[in-house]
Amino acid sequence: MSLTRRDVENIAHLARLAISEQQLPVYVDSLSKILSFVEQLNAADTAAVEPMAHPLAEQVQRMRPDEVVDADQHEKYQRNAASVAAGLYLVPKVIE
Repeated sequence: MSLTRRDVENIAHLARLAISEQQLPVYVDSLSKILSFVEQLNAADTAAVEPMAHPLAEQVQRMRPDEVVDADQHEKYQRNAASVAAGLYLVPKVIE
């Protein structure tokens, strides 16, 4: 699939990207190549391929022990706060 200059301009507009006139031909070429590659992938026959339930089928994933390694430092962090009560940050009311 080949994209036109207008297609890339529309994509850039939808994505809120500012693409200069000098960059536009590069994007047209790059995006067209990407879409062509996706078309090649879609052409592959995957009818006989069984979906994987897990990427590590018949393998064991090593796991580390679930241990707390960071100390509780909320008091240290709250020293810099303007106002604190009962371990909570107090902020001014914004919405009535």
